[in-house]
Parts: sequence; structure tokens; C-alpha cells
Amino acid sequence: MEFDDLPRAEFAFPGPLRDKLVSAILSGAKTSTTGLLVGYERANEPLPEVGQRSAVVDSADRPVAVIEVTEVRVVRLADVDLRHALDEGEGDESVAQWRAGHEAFWHSPEVRAELGDPGFTVDDDTLVVAERFRLVHTV
Repeated sequence: MEFDDLPRAEFAFPGPLRDKLVSAILSGAKTSTTGLLVGYERANEPLPEVGQRSAVVDSADRPVAVIEVTEVRVVRLADVDLRHALDEGEGDESVAQWRAGHEAFWHSPEVRAELGDPGFTVDDDTLVVAERFRLVHTV
């Protein structure tokens, strides 16, 4: 499989969180992810589409797997359901626990810098991209 021909799928920022997420993808525990709609808009990137394949990269920027999008929904943060939260594979046992972890990430200096908004915060009405995917290939 040619990784170079595929768009890159980068989970979080390089470091311990990305390593944890990539490991969860490789083990099959992680089959969903959530991004901020505003992140796509500010980067002028199209939303993922069902059937799209991407090369998952690790913290060393090496491709380690190929995933394929199986579902994409834009929903209010308050409407993320338990199944989606559990399928993120991060060990959360409730939507509240999942949301607290995601809010901490989205309110981090790195995300705020990437968005160009040092005071960025989310609330119930923040639109998120709830994506499901399947593992197609590993290196």
C-alpha cells in the first residue's frame, strides 16, 4: 500500500497523547474521533468524506496505518453520544468524562495557537465533526 499517495491523519500533536491515540487505533480500540468544525474552517480544509482513506502518522511523522472513514456527522458538542465517546478508545466511561478530556485539549495553548485565538473555548453549541473510521492496513 502506498502511504505517500494518501492524505495524512494526525491525531493530536506529536507526543504522549498522539502515541496513546495511535496505539489505540492500531489495537482496534479507537474507531472514532472528534474535531472542531472551526478548525477545518480556519485551515480551509474540507471535511472528511465516507470512503476517504488516510495514512495515520506517529509522533516521529512515520506512517503506521491506513484508516478509512465510515461516517461523518457535524453535531453540537452537547449532542455527542456515549457510543461515540466510548469508541474514541481513550478509556472514558461517560460522555462527561470524554468531554472533560476533549475540553482540556481544545482549551490547550497548542490548539488555541493553531486556531489563532488565545481565548478560544467550547460550549454546548460548539459544532464538532464526529468521525468514524475503520483500520484498513498497518505497517
